Amino acid sequence: MIEFLFFIKLIVAIGLVIGLSLLAENVSPKVAGILSGYPTGSAITLFFFGLEVTPEYAAESAVYNMIGLSAALTFVYVYYIASKYIKTYTIPLSAVSAILGYFLVVWVLHHIQVNTYLAILIPIAFSFLYIYLFRNIQNITILTKAKLSYKTLFVRAFFAALIIIVITSVPKFVGPTWAGLFSAFPTTLFPLMLIIHISYSTEHVHTVIKNVPIGMFSLIIYSLTISIVYPLYGIYWGTLMSYGAATAYLLIYTKIKKTIEKQKGLPLRK
Repeated sequence: MIEFLFFIKLIVAIGLVIGLSLLAENVSPKVAGILSGYPTGSAITLFFFGLEVTPEYAAESAVYNMIGLSAALTFVYVYYIASKYIKTYTIPLSAVSAILGYFLVVWVLHHIQVNTYLAILIPIAFSFLYIYLFRNIQNITILTKAKLSYKTLFVRAFFAALIIIVITSVPKFVGPTWAGLFSAFPTTLFPLMLIIHISYSTEHVHTVIKNVPIGMFSLIIYSLTISIVYPLYGIYWGTLMSYGAATAYLLIYTKIKKTIEKQKGLPLRK
């Protein structure tokens, strides 16, 4: 059973990271940034919390996952600031700075007495804050794609596989509070950012970062739904219902965005 779960986590991680990186290259980093906020890494983590522990444990962790999304948003903001101003060893120093920023916010959040309402309001406030702070970042597309090879695909998969396996092992050692906070770690977004930054440029990874807060609302909706439906319907139906709610948000957002741009006479952007 343990070996089977390991295999599933590895395959899912590979598929998610490769899929998002190919989306960034063939569609746009903007779309990849929005979809990186779609329930991927956190969804996997919460699902395995429910599978390996209990649905109730996963539901409680989902509440802390929501508030932990504030730390995930801070992660991308710190990466953005560091990569903007650090000129030597930019990628490793930006990554380390972002990780430290994430754990600092998680440590602060751990001392807050959380309820469901607060867990909803805090990440929503952070999302709007970072949408505002990222407003001047330009959306740019990838014109010349990097040549893919088996080695490149393996490296892309390795980051996500390693991170997801580590994070989903957390509930064996800590309670649902810390497990929920750590489950918000950007397990898919982080390797995606590294891949885009290494393969292309700082401006391309900034395009991904700019659009993360927009997609993060779908993850807030997902975690909130998980906290309600897992104890009632179990992890399988609960996951399906939660993905339905998160997908509905993205479809509504896309529809509203296209309507606004059409009314303003703007060209529809990818």
